[in-house]
Amino acid sequence: MTDLHLAFRLPHGPRGIEIDLTLPDPGLTAIFGPSGAGKSSILRAVAGFERTGGLIRYSGETWEDGRAFTPPHRRRVGMVFQAPRLFDHLDVEGNLTYAARRAGCLNEVRPMADKFGLTPLLARKPATLSGGEAQRVALVRTLLSRPRLLLMDEPLSALDTASRAAILPLIEQLRDEAQLPILYVSHSLAEVARLATRTIALAEGRVQAQGPTAGVLSDPRAARAFGAEEPGSLIEARYAGTEPQGLCRLSLPEGQLILPALQPEPAPGEMLRLVIRARDVMVATIPPLGLSALNILPARVTALTDLDAASVDVQLTAAGTALRARLTRRSVETLKLAPGAPCHAIVKSVALARD
Repeated sequence: MTDLHLAFRLPHGPRGIEIDLTLPDPGLTAIFGPSGAGKSSILRAVAGFERTGGLIRYSGETWEDGRAFTPPHRRRVGMVFQAPRLFDHLDVEGNLTYAARRAGCLNEVRPMADKFGLTPLLARKPATLSGGEAQRVALVRTLLSRPRLLLMDEPLSALDTASRAAILPLIEQLRDEAQLPILYVSHSLAEVARLATRTIALAEGRVQAQGPTAGVLSDPRAARAFGAEEPGSLIEARYAGTEPQGLCRLSLPEGQLILPALQPEPAPGEMLRLVIRARDVMVATIPPLGLSALNILPARVTALTDLDAASVDVQLTAAGTALRARLTRRSVETLKLAPGAPCHAIVKSVALARD
């Protein structure tokens, strides 16, 4: 059993941070929320950089319980920061060798450099690297330290679009192949939607929602954590090819979506994650005509949840997948929507969780 259990209160802002949760392994768990929510403070506590006075347990070991405290070097936790923090006086190979020597795995330096595309950079000093290259070196150096748990503190936030696009597949590869538990802090909805198997939505030092990412992204209780990034539906679709006039098709279990052509073009049959915000879904009780929307899906209402005095969260099954729409109470009453009612979902906008 390698669950990570956190239960503590940290001074942070006017109310502090209160955490009590258990995270199962493996996979990538994202801590998502606005700046100042306390995300990085949680990582620092798990790494042992900050005492909490509470309880932190991992893999059956007590790292902190208010009396005992395990120092960072004995926790075998690897941490990747926003800034790479490489040794400037060493070249890339020297940085990797430093971590590998301490972990007793010098024979892994060259294979890891090859695997992550660092071989051409081995003789270069950190000052000559781009931001994306330096962050890739920092990630591999951390892996060569053989951590039991990998912490990543907004590792892409300082990178440009091209550098992020190069590193995201590496993080996906780690998530899928390394069997290494990852705790990943981000304020980017696109990153969370693409990478996370589980998500903790954090706002004002409190957990608003937690669980599988698709459920958290659609949970109205997470609204404070998302802020302007309103929760919606996280769905998977298979790339099915191009259409005329610069469009492409994505296959759903019982239908398809039409989107503007994607660049770079995905591989045939590649599975993609999509985010559809609740405010970008309209509902009609009869097939609508004369609309510019390309995606009109047969649907059925599965549940209705009151959000406030004026708004209702309408849960739908459309084309074999779950969608959510945020409607006014007046619209729900006018359309006579109820669980089981047939309808049509008009999807106005789809965001690809790709960068």
